[in-house]
Amino acid sequence: MDTKYDSQIHEKATQQLWHDEQTYTAANNPGKLYSVDTPPPTVSGSLHIGHIFSYTQTDIIARYKRMSGFSVFYPFGFDDNGLPTERFVEKKREITAHSMSRSDFIKICLEETESVEEQFKDLWQRMGLSVDWKASYSTISPEVRKISQESFLRLLSSGYAYRKNEPALYCTTCRTSVAQAELEDKEEASFFNDIVFKDQDGNDLIIGTTRPELLPSCVALLYNPEDMRYQHLAGKKAIVPLFNFEVPILADDKVSIEKGTGLVMCCTFGDKTDIEWYKIHKLPYKQSIGFDGKFVANTAFLAGLKVPQAREAVLNQLRANNLLLRQQGIRHAVNIHERCKKEIEYMMLSQWFLNILDHKKTFIELADKINWYPAYMKTRYQNWVENISWDWCLSRQRFFGIPFPVWHCEDCGQILTADIKDLPIDPQEQAYKGACTNCSRKNIRPDTDVMDTWNTSSLTPYICASIIDKEHSPFEQAKTSGFLPMSMRPQAHDIIRTWAFYTIVKSWMHDKTIPWENIVISGHVLSSEKQKISKSQGNNPLAPETLLNTYSADVIRYWTASGSLGTDISFSDTQLKIGQRLVTKLWNAFRFVESHIVGASLEQTPRHLGILNEWLLDQISQRFASYQHYFDQHEFGLALDQIEQFFWHDFCDNYLELIKDQLFKPEKYADEEVAATRWTLYQVGLRILQLYAPYLPHVTEALYGELYKAQEKISSLHQTKFQAVQTKHSFAESSLIAQTLIMVAQQVRKLKTEKQLSLKTELQELTIHCHNPKLLEPLKKQEAMIKGITHAHTIAYQADEIEQSFIEQHNDAWHAHIAIR
Repeated sequence: MDTKYDSQIHEKATQQLWHDEQTYTAANNPGKLYSVDTPPPTVSGSLHIGHIFSYTQTDIIARYKRMSGFSVFYPFGFDDNGLPTERFVEKKREITAHSMSRSDFIKICLEETESVEEQFKDLWQRMGLSVDWKASYSTISPEVRKISQESFLRLLSSGYAYRKNEPALYCTTCRTSVAQAELEDKEEASFFNDIVFKDQDGNDLIIGTTRPELLPSCVALLYNPEDMRYQHLAGKKAIVPLFNFEVPILADDKVSIEKGTGLVMCCTFGDKTDIEWYKIHKLPYKQSIGFDGKFVANTAFLAGLKVPQAREAVLNQLRANNLLLRQQGIRHAVNIHERCKKEIEYMMLSQWFLNILDHKKTFIELADKINWYPAYMKTRYQNWVENISWDWCLSRQRFFGIPFPVWHCEDCGQILTADIKDLPIDPQEQAYKGACTNCSRKNIRPDTDVMDTWNTSSLTPYICASIIDKEHSPFEQAKTSGFLPMSMRPQAHDIIRTWAFYTIVKSWMHDKTIPWENIVISGHVLSSEKQKISKSQGNNPLAPETLLNTYSADVIRYWTASGSLGTDISFSDTQLKIGQRLVTKLWNAFRFVESHIVGASLEQTPRHLGILNEWLLDQISQRFASYQHYFDQHEFGLALDQIEQFFWHDFCDNYLELIKDQLFKPEKYADEEVAATRWTLYQVGLRILQLYAPYLPHVTEALYGELYKAQEKISSLHQTKFQAVQTKHSFAESSLIAQTLIMVAQQVRKLKTEKQLSLKTELQELTIHCHNPKLLEPLKKQEAMIKGITHAHTIAYQADEIEQSFIEQHNDAWHAHIAIR
């Protein structure tokens, strides 16, 4: 073995070994299937430390399951369609999708995503992810486009998907509709403005609003029917200030009598309440804001202005005409688009929806059939579903995405769908075959929207099923073949409302089943400002590439295991430094192991192991039981604590120190004692490497190759199984005696240190005082080892009790007295 561990050399070598040997393919790891629904990272720039954190945690679990005897199906995807990718390409190429042809823009997007995918893959391989790279997919590939379009057609046929001209959440910055799950709340300062309307008799009507710029979209004034102040206005009309058109005055019990003046305006649309009133009272639709965020031509002096400028222009005009009575400063929550952080609007669009609201109760109940780790995340999911108020809008007015495989008859409005066997198709590139099936005319136009990227990401279980069975539609075989539900979905907590929820929706709509048995939720890595580190936030000071040039992959992986499930953590290099010390300690400890197991007889378990060896085997058996328990709860951090305590404390601090005299001076001991120790050293060393393997795959593989591969005849440590190596041992009595022996050694070490003596300082006599005489006899049998450890010439045993241990000097000779309680 090399004197020092060179991570750059060994990590490259082990990664090449795994690639050449196909170490992690399911075919090379037979057993019961364990399938991982790996989150496909969005191809929209570089990865950040948060990705490393969560994806490595998934890999730790996958490695544990593989070594537990499962055939782990661990695919990897790239989410490379939709708005995030478009914005990345626009920024990188300094172009805008709206300024060029659709086909040219899509071509550029494909070029850029292919390049970024390779960068992502290289980084994941450097981190040692045990992914089967032959089982990879892209959400814009022809295969996945077919699955996504087939899903849509099946859901349309079964009545879950529908098309409607409906007010929709719309981002004028990104120029696309968005789903409720893509919104965030942001508190902003604003003003509550009291504005003067007039009734038909010229009387003042005061309404309060935070959006005066929507006056040209006003379609009604409303009051509560119980409000005595306004009952006389029933059936009358009001005149909108500045724009001078009439609107009806209506009664509605949703109006708050206490809020503001008790009289409100309804505009199309300022908020969800406006939409409700629009539908209930069958009001007209008056659009003021265009899809580009600018006010439309028929809004008089507001035409061409953006919302902030339009608001100021209206307020100025109201002041000039004495129609603005009061402004009150407020802070209120507004909906913003999570991508661009800009306020959303409500636009009337003909779009595709998925019926969520009618099935909310079912989606809440389905959560109880899934194991949530940590368990409290289920409540977060259920609270989200309970508060959904919109059906899922699937349509996006963008370019680089999966198109809806439909056309529309301009004459009769009939929806014309593609045949599943012809998928994938782009209706803007491929004309509809034949005439309208309803009116027989050929005035047919393609649907120009693309699907919400979550519409495809929510199908990852079916995409994964298609990788295993390429001959049949995943919607015909995923459940019947037993592939669904998958074993595990790992993901972060912020996308419970999107990826987790939408995947549960799709699996139920297609197969009336849950998508996975277990969902494991990770936290985020926070910046120093306690914000989530992400590409969009621009607060990524720790690029993975930079970290990998400073620390080994194993050291970074060790840090990721320090996070608790579902909990956000702030990045700190303290854990990285601890990990670095661990890697160095492992290498040095196994250099010692190597020097003493070469040529040892390792085939059979020795008939007599000896007290210390039995204690060590008992300890690691107990640790492994706890390790398994925690891993089965997906608490990999707590599982790591078990092997950490054993390796540092039991193995290095105690066992290796206690056996040194036996190994360096074997002539003082019986041959079978030394042979038993070498056998134990070999076996426990292999067990240690196995238990660290999910966390530190590179250094453990390198050590396995140096010390164990030839003997074990298995090409990789990561293909060894716990069942074959982690044999259970129970030696309770030996453990008690060994712990007493350790106590003697520790106390002698402590006494010498306090006197500033070398640990090799000889003791003329060591007296062991123990009130339990039953412990003294077994200790006497370990006298040779005690002498070797303590450098004592003679040992005396006293069945009594002293207050505390002490060391003293007589005639230049040291005498120690050890209290055993």
